Amino acid sequence: MAVRRIKPNILSERFDESRAFYRDVIGLGGGDGLDWVLFFGTDQREVQLSVMKLDIKAHVHPDVSIEVDDLDAVYERAQAAGAEIVYPLTHEDWGLRRFFLRDPNGAVINVTQHD
Repeated sequence: MAVRRIKPNILSERFDESRAFYRDVIGLGGGDGLDWVLFFGTDQREVQLSVMKLDIKAHVHPDVSIEVDDLDAVYERAQAAGAEIVYPLTHEDWGLRRFFLRDPNGAVINVTQHD
């Protein structure tokens, strides 16, 4: 199993200000997304940051997203370890499988795998 990408998720309702800040001040590209999430990054897929309102499906804010190549294996290990599953293993309409779990520090981690 390999981790493909780690992406911070910033909770915000201030999308216009976030676009200006992350594009004009920080120098990231993007600022497009859906009505509840914006994506910023570079030409390297691994460099990405999201600004989002409360997650539209889970209704919980994930602090970090971690993309893996074997979601089922991570889910099984999380269950075996007794980790708190905050949002169940779900196949989302936008072509992503994911689940949320809480880490030992209380952070919510969105573990994902693209279809």
